[in-house]
Amino acid sequence: MKIHTKLCELLGIQYPIIQAGMAGGPANADLVIAVSEAGGLGTLGAAYMKPEEIRESIRKIKSNTKKPFAVNLFSTNMEDNLEGIESVQPVLNKMREKFLIAPKGNRVHTDNLFKEQFEILIEENVPIISTAFGLLSPVEMDKLKSLEIKTMAMITTVKEAVLAENNGVDVLVAQGSDAGGHRGTFDVSENPYGANIGTFSLIPQVVDAVNIPVVAAGGIMDGRGLVAALALGAEGVQMGTAFLTSQESGAHPSYKQALHESNEESTVLTRVFSGRPARGIKNTFITDFEKSGISPMSFPTQNSLTGDIRKEAAKQNNQEYMSLWAGQATRLLRKSIEAGNLVEICIREAEQLLEYDK
Repeated sequence: MKIHTKLCELLGIQYPIIQAGMAGGPANADLVIAVSEAGGLGTLGAAYMKPEEIRESIRKIKSNTKKPFAVNLFSTNMEDNLEGIESVQPVLNKMREKFLIAPKGNRVHTDNLFKEQFEILIEENVPIISTAFGLLSPVEMDKLKSLEIKTMAMITTVKEAVLAENNGVDVLVAQGSDAGGHRGTFDVSENPYGANIGTFSLIPQVVDAVNIPVVAAGGIMDGRGLVAALALGAEGVQMGTAFLTSQESGAHPSYKQALHESNEESTVLTRVFSGRPARGIKNTFITDFEKSGISPMSFPTQNSLTGDIRKEAAKQNNQEYMSLWAGQATRLLRKSIEAGNLVEICIREAEQLLEYDK
């Protein structure tokens, strides 16, 4: 039985597997090319990239595949809020001492590049744009529709799903609390840790509430997860953690090692790295910051403040101070697999299961 859903028809892909647009380096051009060439949908994680870096990556992708691909951006307020910085910096400065980083004062600046990033995607005629943390404006949506560019939005509740559908989004990616890294929760002002609904509780409720394709995300690592998602009404799956240890992934080698050494009990939801809730492997950075009793600052300020520590930790191969984003199914990771091969294996596993059911 061949797996080909409405999602495939809508996005022009062979298989209903989307590689998550993991920002910060893992979802690079090489990974996108490999996944798209294999028949899935590769997604460039461009949220932290400078506009010209995005342009360069898009052109590299287009030079190496004629298949559809997506680019992911953060659609949220990127202005700094310095409330609490006097308390947070001393905690971080203690960590900086370990890496011989000069202590920082009570100033920080986060570049707000969204408009420039968005314009690059228009200029380069990207076929699909996905967003996290919110929705595009009506003006932006009208522009994309006029250019026949498809849109995807990450959502974590039925309420967000309905808002996204009303906004004109083409595809919803419903992210359960099992997912690694940052999920796409629109507003964390009332609940700092966002909605924490498991993937397979969330999917059927979202499917019943909307009339556009729903993609399941969170804890899906193989063909079994794909079949389960389809059974609950999803039109496909988005996989992030599963691709982190692939050969093409831009994840740091120490990060990949930590993933392989982890299990279903290793991860926690934390705000200490970025100010937004994200699931990652618990390490010394998380433990020490939480022991301080100081509340992290809001996103994106906390993310900017911790950046120098995380970068130096990566240079020194120190897992204990890196942000090790991961979902709850890391026992199912495959070691050093080619990303295209992972797509093919997942489809083959799913097709075998569906044939068995017949």
